[in-house]
Amino acid sequence: MDTKELLKKVRKIEIKTRRLSDHIFGGEYHSTFKGRGMTFSEVRQYQFGDDVRSIDWNVTARYNEPYVKVFEEERELTMMLMVDVSGSELFGTNTQFKKEIITEISATLAFSALQNNDKAGLILFSDEVELFIPPKKGKSHVLRIIRELLEFKPKSNKTDVAGALKYLTNVMKKKAIVFVLSDFMADDYERTMKIIGNKHDVTGIRVYDEREEAIPNLGMVQMQDAETGAIKLINTQSKSVRKAYSNYYRERVNYFKDTFTKSGCGVLDCRVDESYVKKLLGYFKRRG
Repeated sequence: MDTKELLKKVRKIEIKTRRLSDHIFGGEYHSTFKGRGMTFSEVRQYQFGDDVRSIDWNVTARYNEPYVKVFEEERELTMMLMVDVSGSELFGTNTQFKKEIITEISATLAFSALQNNDKAGLILFSDEVELFIPPKKGKSHVLRIIRELLEFKPKSNKTDVAGALKYLTNVMKKKAIVFVLSDFMADDYERTMKIIGNKHDVTGIRVYDEREEAIPNLGMVQMQDAETGAIKLINTQSKSVRKAYSNYYRERVNYFKDTFTKSGCGVLDCRVDESYVKKLLGYFKRRG
């Protein structure tokens, strides 16, 4: 992808996702993810209806009329986007690949953080951490995140969710809002997830294509594993083959949901042909 085409794509995603974050998600994001508490701002004269418990008695005695303390929410938050860039994210049978939906969701969340003056960072992972962008504020930083999501070419096509989560614990010492975006066709990350869930506010966003849920009856079909590159001849006429695949797929989905839920984390399913806008809004409102 040349520079001109890349900038055009970045601009297109910026316009779409910035509008969503400005008009829809900004307020929901703010109300869902709270700051670290209330911090003192100023004192002002008492007004009818003010809580008497907030009266500053020292200032009141000095001026011989009631004054109250004013507090405001301390909003300094950090959001980390953890994005799966393995080979399976390049799957798509309708209008978009899973990777494209993941990029749009990530951009929308990043602009929501920007609107609320929060920091945003990015971890791209396969079976290793491919890229880490430390959290920062500012529009130029968010645009860099979008550019990497669009342009980055991973070294590996495989997936290791546990390894990425372990890396997060090493680089993020303070509590953060964490979104993990993947198809979660992996396992063996339950123990790490419990540690992460105790420290951070985590949401797993599973992005998937409906054609992944079951193998259609198409006779003998040559299939390639997107992560290992292995090619196999599959007899899709076999009921046992189709059932075994469906069971495997359902096990991975259930493992994802059970692992995140038991760790006190949020879960969200987004199918590529459905509106992620409605899904995100519904999730924020349920949590708010």
